[in-house]
Amino acid sequence: MNNSTTVNQRLISLDVMRGLIMILLAGESARLYKSLNNLESTGIFHSFMQQFFHHPWNGLRAWDLVQPAFMTMAGSAMYISYYYKTKKGITWGQNFKHIAWRCLKLLICGTALHCVYSGKLVWELWNVLTQLAVTTMIAYLIIRRSDGFQLAFSILLLIATDLMYRYILVPGFEEPFIKDHNFGSFMDMVLMGKINRGGGWVTINFIPTAAHTIWGVLAGKLLISDKSSRQKVLTLVVAGLIGLVLGFGLDWSGITPIIKRISTASFALASGGWVMLVLALLYWLIDVKKNVRYAWIATVVGMNAIFIYLFFETVGVQWVNGVVGIFVKGFAGMIGTPEGISEVLSALAVLVLEWGMCYWLYTRKIFFKL
Repeated sequence: MNNSTTVNQRLISLDVMRGLIMILLAGESARLYKSLNNLESTGIFHSFMQQFFHHPWNGLRAWDLVQPAFMTMAGSAMYISYYYKTKKGITWGQNFKHIAWRCLKLLICGTALHCVYSGKLVWELWNVLTQLAVTTMIAYLIIRRSDGFQLAFSILLLIATDLMYRYILVPGFEEPFIKDHNFGSFMDMVLMGKINRGGGWVTINFIPTAAHTIWGVLAGKLLISDKSSRQKVLTLVVAGLIGLVLGFGLDWSGITPIIKRISTASFALASGGWVMLVLALLYWLIDVKKNVRYAWIATVVGMNAIFIYLFFETVGVQWVNGVVGIFVKGFAGMIGTPEGISEVLSALAVLVLEWGMCYWLYTRKIFFKL
């Protein structure tokens, strides 16, 4: 069975996965997970809710997979767009101008968001959009190379990161995998004159995270190829399992710990493995088995991914959350609803409103592009 994808045959699974990512991120900005987590401080439900928060250091939770999935989807979308542009006669060089301009806008938006978070002008490079600006450029520079070259290059990025942490030891920053005392934190001092005291995040995460974007390019190339759907699913599953074995193997053997906050090689491999398995599942369910009845719920958000991210991280957090809370928590309190439940209802109302805005834009074919 040949299953080539044409210009008119959109991969709905990619739209759904991108939309699910943005819905999850919107739920975080609406404080849904925090409000649910506050309902219980112990027990099974509390343990389950911990999966919606980043692991404090050495370990892997479900929420740690969101950013790698975001980067992977960006790589897939970029390759598919590039491929169809070449079919229209647009060269790599001509498209480079578009990519460079987009990366610059992502960098500006990412740094501007930190100014919004801080309430003043700051120079901070930890935002996912800032990281994506660099990983996109890295992936595009090698987008014409063979699969083998791209895969080897991505692995070299992980090895280079691991070696830098182990062997570039600066006084005060000579402990490779200790929060605030590693090479990544040293580079933050060089680039920004500060380190991320809140969680140990580092700017040079863009080096290993570029592997996720490159793997996204490879996944996009695979999914629009003329290989059979069975071959595509099998390739994604095998790639995912290899990533899991290598990533968790490095961690469990004590060679390199899985640490999302500095994106160690083991984290990049393990998270990349999970992302490939999720992509394989969605592709099989949606594009192969045609289970698309409810796909629109996620798709309407995925079609305006960057816009809705910027919206809920600025207007949403700064204004919508509070305004909605006035009414929802106010009316809930009037009927005797416990405070914890009122917080959950308010967060859900915000999430529904933000989804509704995406639906309104989608039905009117309004799509904001960076």
